[in-house]
Amino acid sequence: MDFFKTTNEDIDAVFNIYNEATSYQKTVNNKSWRGFERTLIEKEIAENRHFIIKEGNEVACTFVLTFNDVVIWKDASADPAVYLHRIATNPKFRGQSYVKKIIEWTKIYAKENGKQYIRLDTHSGNERINKYYTSCGFDYKGISTIEWTNELPEHYKEGSFSLFEIKLY
Repeated sequence: MDFFKTTNEDIDAVFNIYNEATSYQKTVNNKSWRGFERTLIEKEIAENRHFIIKEGNEVACTFVLTFNDVVIWKDASADPAVYLHRIATNPKFRGQSYVKKIIEWTKIYAKENGKQYIRLDTHSGNERINKYYTSCGFDYKGISTIEWTNELPEHYKEGSFSLFEIKLY
């Protein structure tokens, strides 16, 4: 298992994983991703914020990092934090605790970048994923309700998101 910055050559594999993840979300929850623009992924790659995990030559998992999430975390976004977004696992590799592996990798990344928190959000109302994130070491921090803008992906139109945080020090 190796972590890499995503390249433009990886985009098709990333979109395959996103499509599979969206299909899976629809089977376990009434809220799901609604697709992403290729230009968004290209921008994240150019900003060195989009990552993949490979098992051999195959993309097993993908995720995105940012240092700011004012739309969802509001005033708390001023805290020194790393925000995890769009964690998605290739179905062939599901059940291998990639979120926990990402957290361990992100702890190092956060410390190297002077951050005190690792945060993520998910659609509110999904008790199964909430329990999973707390089992990974996150503390549940409540629900954030947002007002959607056209800079956000479509799934943010749902409006309310459960917040999770790990305090590093």
